[in-house]
Amino acid sequence: MARYAQRLKDQAVARLLPPESAAVDRVAHEMGIGVATLERWRAEALGAPRTERTWTAAARWEAVIATAALDEVAKSAWCREQGLYPSDLEAWRDQAIAALATPAEVRARPEETRKDRRRIQELEREMRRKDKALAETAALLVLSKKLSAIFREGADE
Repeated sequence: MARYAQRLKDQAVARLLPPESAAVDRVAHEMGIGVATLERWRAEALGAPRTERTWTAAARWEAVIATAALDEVAKSAWCREQGLYPSDLEAWRDQAIAALATPAEVRARPEETRKDRRRIQELEREMRRKDKALAETAALLVLSKKLSAIFREGADE
């Protein structure tokens, strides 16, 4: 009997339950877990309190989008249906905004990219030159050993 990590179980169950509500067969195929196992996990999760459910990133994003246009009363009602707190939605919205708002310093500027590309070409050129020099030195060493071996044999005669 296979053992699965709790994190994997939580991810699978989160995909099976609302708001994503993916088909058991599809989740089983994508995650490589048996259908019966997934159905058992889903039944256990449905028996557990709603607050213990794990929301996938896609489900959190869909929840933020679904509640974006709602007023406070409608948003609170939606949260009660889903077993969430409105503060969870706000935290998810803030996380999404933070993830999308990448600072300009993180992204490479075009002139830095050109400099990096030029530096890579220089290093590759130098590496090819050194490889050729190393191969030439190895060939000379082999030839010198053969030459000394030939003359040593000739001296014995």
